[in-house]
Amino acid sequence: MAELIPIEEHELLVFWVQLFVIVVFARTLGWMMRAIGLPRVIGELSAGLLLGPSVFGTVWPDGFDWFLNKGHEEVQSAALLGVAWVGVALLLVVTGFETDLGLIAKLGKPAALVTAGSLILPLIGGLAVGYLLPDVFLAEGAERINFALFVALALSVSSLAVVAKILSELGLMRRDFGQITVAAGMANDVVGWLLLGVFTGLATSGEIGVVQILKTVVPIVVFVALAMTIGQRIIDSALRQLRRRDAGVSGALTVAIISMLGFGVVTQRLGVEAVLGAFIAGVLLHRSRFQHEHTLELIEGMTYGFFAPIFFATAGLRVDLRELGNRTAILWTLVIIAVAVIAKFIGAYVGARLAGRTKRGALALGAGLNARGALEIVIATVGAAVGVFNTVAFTAIVLVPVVTSVIASVGLRMVVRGWEGSADEVARLEREAALERNIVVKSSRLLVPSNGDPASIAAAQILHFAWPDESAVTVLSAGFGVDEVNIEPLENTMYGRTIEHRKVKSADIAEAILNESELGFGVIGLGANDTDEQGSVISSRVDEVLSRAKIPVVLVRRARNLDGRRLPGAYAKAVVPVAGTAASRASSEIAFNLSRNLGTEIHLLHVADSSPGSLLGGLLHLGEQPTGTEIGTRVLEESTAMAAELGASTIEVLRTGNPGDEILSMVEDVEADLIVMGANLRRPDGKPFLGHTVERVLRETSATVVLVLMPFDL
Repeated sequence: MAELIPIEEHELLVFWVQLFVIVVFARTLGWMMRAIGLPRVIGELSAGLLLGPSVFGTVWPDGFDWFLNKGHEEVQSAALLGVAWVGVALLLVVTGFETDLGLIAKLGKPAALVTAGSLILPLIGGLAVGYLLPDVFLAEGAERINFALFVALALSVSSLAVVAKILSELGLMRRDFGQITVAAGMANDVVGWLLLGVFTGLATSGEIGVVQILKTVVPIVVFVALAMTIGQRIIDSALRQLRRRDAGVSGALTVAIISMLGFGVVTQRLGVEAVLGAFIAGVLLHRSRFQHEHTLELIEGMTYGFFAPIFFATAGLRVDLRELGNRTAILWTLVIIAVAVIAKFIGAYVGARLAGRTKRGALALGAGLNARGALEIVIATVGAAVGVFNTVAFTAIVLVPVVTSVIASVGLRMVVRGWEGSADEVARLEREAALERNIVVKSSRLLVPSNGDPASIAAAQILHFAWPDESAVTVLSAGFGVDEVNIEPLENTMYGRTIEHRKVKSADIAEAILNESELGFGVIGLGANDTDEQGSVISSRVDEVLSRAKIPVVLVRRARNLDGRRLPGAYAKAVVPVAGTAASRASSEIAFNLSRNLGTEIHLLHVADSSPGSLLGGLLHLGEQPTGTEIGTRVLEESTAMAAELGASTIEVLRTGNPGDEILSMVEDVEADLIVMGANLRRPDGKPFLGHTVERVLRETSATVVLVLMPFDL
């Protein structure tokens, strides 16, 4: 019967000391690098060099022997490297989360050309260097062709993990060239793992052919295809069930870890290393519309705070500069590094220029793709294991990622300093930044309950013109006659969006809407008509949704007297009451986006309390007992600035008096056909209460009313 071999107390002590010292050194040096404007990864790699045989082993040999537990190195190294590999796997999950496949697809030609250039030229340069390197670098009995192939591979591939970390820390991940760099880095990694399998087979068997190559490549292609289809459905199903059970971020984290491990097992079994599977898992987790919004934040915290520093420091820990103890070894190591940097830079630059990128964009790609990391260290390790590299070659190859990561980060920072990018790129980045600041108008998925009725189509119209194009939509048809529902008019209204139509047979339509809303949506777009139901704000069904909704609701009450038309005409003028609250800002987000897309003239209205020291003034801390007029002026100024940022056309109006009277009067004065208001959704005794002013406006106006209702008690 097999038994687990226990680790001795001394080995455990050394292991905990190793983790403690490595994390302290790596984090400290990482913070120091950030203090001088460099990525933390440089400090983390440098920590390994300081703690390795080159410095620690030279300054205090006895202490170094204890630190590595001399005599038990195999057990100690296995434990430490196990933690390090978990770190790189988590790092690749984070990278997958941050990889925008949609944007990469739009940048497909540049990404393909940059990938080709950044691989082919370094491969050629690496082969040349491999043949020219003196025998002092070759392991005893190694074939020169095998040696040259491993050198070429080590010099040609970039590190997706290091590249992504540098881009992320410099705030460049969402730039166009940043996404191209990630795409090319991903391709570099995939090609690198595949070639490593092929070259390892050549080194161990002494022969290579089409059949052997196909045995390596085909399983990976099949795995990626199955992961993107069946794997995506499995992850979606798991996250969906956790949403229904209200498992929170801990449940989503469990799915992420299991996906990382499962995909890693498959790719490791295929001989292409587990980190590639971890990256694919991150991509699929990010693509799932049922993903918890805080999952990435949690994974990033434990990865960047603990696991990643250990991985990068461990890479540096394995470098022994004492192996380069003669002039010939030092000179040729410098040649290896120079060829790695120059060939990668020129290849990426030429590819970018052929793809039509600017000179500065090409320079940024050449600099960014120069970063190497885990794969080069693996190549060096495998090369030594199969008898191709000796200790001199191993040290020289492992130095490549250390030096090139420094060069890449410094060079990239120099290239992008003061560079904002093209007008289209700047506009995209500003739009993404605005979405990050928004309260309700974000890129999250939209839920539109609809059985094809005109009210829901009106709600869909408002959401379509207010939300970004990338926000997908789920149209939920609930009831017993859903098989006959025709949502074609709604699809035409939201033309160009990704639309999913779900049909749920249920006697309780409100319950079906509420259950669906818990599956990762950002907002519910609810259409409503006037109703004569006694004791209801809108209707019993709408009131039930409002009484239990856990996410914001955009309620659209259609204009009266539309003579059977499914949609009103284009909204020409809108009255938008503003009060400086979160709900008011949320309604402004919708109104301003409508203005930008439809040309709607926005009349910003603040109804002020003319007495000094008003409650609103005290809450906003806008000075010592300001008057209501002073507060209103400041609120309007802030709203106007927000409107200008979003490209909306506004007219500011400040009035005093009763809010309900002034809003209704304003609608009549400017002949507005739309009112957009925000309100806190209070639920005393389990029933929705929108506020006296809002409910009065609903009763008395004939214009279309858009209410942005924020759950106040959640």
